[in-house]
Amino acid sequence: MATAYLKIDIETGKEKEVKTALKKINGVKSTDFVTGTHDLLVSVEGKSYEEIVTKTLSEVRKVKGIKKTVTDFVFEWA
Repeated sequence: MATAYLKIDIETGKEKEVKTALKKINGVKSTDFVTGTHDLLVSVEGKSYEEIVTKTLSEVRKVKGIKKTVTDFVFEWA
């Protein structure tokens, strides 16, 4: 299982519709508004990092109202 966090910047006034659209995407596990540099922190999971990049992120990028995304992949240390 692969996990990543997306830090998302949203156009003003589009916050609610972006969050609603993201929740419908397969692989999105949580969407939380946050303070700081970005507007929304999204947790995504997939079978592999490749799946996250090719499927989940390509769907996220289609959501209208998103200005920018930053992706942080989670790595587990043994």
